[in-house]
Amino acid sequence: MHRPQPLFEVDGDVVREKRMALGLEPQELADLAGISRRYVSHLENGTRWRMRPSRYKRLRTALNADETELLLAPPRTDNPPKE
Repeated sequence: MHRPQPLFEVDGDVVREKRMALGLEPQELADLAGISRRYVSHLENGTRWRMRPSRYKRLRTALNADETELLLAPPRTDNPPKE
């Protein structure tokens, strides 16, 4: 049986604060994390907040953040109920 990967719910305000504290432009962060500038923008403005583990780890590494510093909540392993 296939188990879905946990999704990390990222706090975009914290991502922006960390990026700016490091003196990085969105494109520079995107390059370091191996994601697109648009993806960074979506995270920071709250359009996207869920990340797969591999992308989350790369973002965390690029921002020198610990395992939970960028999170809104603990990782989710279930899909929210559809209304």
